[in-house]
Amino acid sequence: MSRDLDLPLARRRLRVVVGLFVLALAILGLRLGDLALMSVDAATEARAVAGAPASARRADIVDRHGNLLATDYPKTSLFADPAEVLDLQATATRLARLLGLDRAQLLAKLSAPRRFVWVRRHLTETERIAVLRLGLPGIGFRTEWHRVYPQRELTSHLVGYAGIENQGLAGIEYSFEDRLAGAGAAAPLLLTIDLGVQEVVRSELAHAVERFAATGGTGLVLDAGSGEILGMVSLPDFDPNRYWLAPPKARFNRNTQGTYELGSLFKVFTAAMALDAGVIRMDGGYDATEPLAFGRFQIHDFHAHRRWLSVPEVIAFSSNIGAAKMATELGVEGQRAYLERFGLLGRHPIRLPEVGDPQSPSPWRPINTVTAAYGHGIAVSPLQTADAFARVLCSAPRPPAHLVAEDLPPAAAPVVSAETAAKLRWLMWLTVAEGTGGQAGVPGYLVGGKTGSADKAGAGGYHQGGILSSFIAAFPIHQPRYVVLVTLDEPKGDAATYGFAHGGWTAAPTVGRIIGRIGPLLGLPPEGAIAEPWFRSALVEGEAFNGRTRRIEDSFAAVANVEWLKEPWGNAACGCLACSPLG
Repeated sequence: MSRDLDLPLARRRLRVVVGLFVLALAILGLRLGDLALMSVDAATEARAVAGAPASARRADIVDRHGNLLATDYPKTSLFADPAEVLDLQATATRLARLLGLDRAQLLAKLSAPRRFVWVRRHLTETERIAVLRLGLPGIGFRTEWHRVYPQRELTSHLVGYAGIENQGLAGIEYSFEDRLAGAGAAAPLLLTIDLGVQEVVRSELAHAVERFAATGGTGLVLDAGSGEILGMVSLPDFDPNRYWLAPPKARFNRNTQGTYELGSLFKVFTAAMALDAGVIRMDGGYDATEPLAFGRFQIHDFHAHRRWLSVPEVIAFSSNIGAAKMATELGVEGQRAYLERFGLLGRHPIRLPEVGDPQSPSPWRPINTVTAAYGHGIAVSPLQTADAFARVLCSAPRPPAHLVAEDLPPAAAPVVSAETAAKLRWLMWLTVAEGTGGQAGVPGYLVGGKTGSADKAGAGGYHQGGILSSFIAAFPIHQPRYVVLVTLDEPKGDAATYGFAHGGWTAAPTVGRIIGRIGPLLGLPPEGAIAEPWFRSALVEGEAFNGRTRRIEDSFAAVANVEWLKEPWGNAACGCLACSPLG
């Protein structure tokens, strides 16, 4: 009888157990559905709870020798699961006090109907330990990759920086985002930069900016034959580890983003196109006795000699009148075609996001041809100028100037003939040896170059006294291996420069100091004595009457029958390892 009574009781108990089990499954199903409908995805939450990194590690960025320029390291960030926070008020108060957060904003986050909210990104170790000691329910830690730049300001405008989510925002970090953060991110990204050269350029440029009280400046070292950029500095600069604190003018890359009227540097290109087109001869010249009248305008020489000037003197003495007459003979269309060929009328293809568009006249009238001949009315970037300078001095196929050799455009054909390039190298040597660029000379190295000084354009015309001074050089000039360019924005002369702030007094000595330091660093032996006798042998020195000073002065011309393509060192197109027998 008792067994019969126990059977209904057992059945009731079984139904209760089954009901409880079904209820538990239903609750579990609702819970899973609730999680699936939350705004944060399940994978992200799982990584957060597990403490796994939020994103893939970016590839390192290194210089040509493997020196570290950018890398990732893990940092701890603090998050909350609002559903697990037991006391919203107390949690918000304690965390806000400890981490210096706004309590009201934090409380709003903790009250949100979400399962994941950030409390504070990138804690210090001290902060992490302090939060741990609070023992707050619903609060957790997550490991994230954080980008750091061990060279700080030294490579800031080149490497750029990454944001809070470790995504590239500027410079190489932005341009090569897919390469640095994509599937191939394991291998470091190798730049052409030489960190030693970069440090020399920055230190010498900073010294010049400070000495001449300039508002900024640029410095650049380019391998003439390969197009590799070994050093590129823009001042003012910034610390990419704290980029958000830098003002816009510090983040502005003057080498690529800035476009400037570079003044007499353009006479190199004017001579190149006129010689190459055959409208002038090395033993020719121009009458620069009087200013050149062009409509209501008059073209003057800053270093006026008021006499007939040979072609070499036009460049060595930086004559605006002579350059203007060269360009007039070439004509509007001829000048534009050469400038396009030199890469000075379009945006430079370097793979950086911070690249400015050159500015040129539209429409291009004959007066624009005259002023462009000596670098006014046309604005280009310093990088474009250095790249074009290398192209006209090295008559060999070469790729454009670049920072990364990956996915490089094919080498472009020479822009002038080998004979024209040889003549230009001689003219650049003369400018340093006997002309306005004398302060760029370096014992042991044969340097050639060109000074530049341009009034700064602004609203309503040009600013009185506000100039951009510059100097561009190649060394060794008989087989150009490297191009060096320095610009100084609004420098002020001092007692040692007799108050002058022009390129020959400010930028030229800065270039000379850079060459003197990087030549040995790059393994170039002093060999100026090998080539200088040949350069001298092509020079005719004499005397002439200066119509301005009313005194007899030295004059310079080229030997009429020089065979420019028979230099004794082998007539290599440039000094790169591919071309030079000395390499």
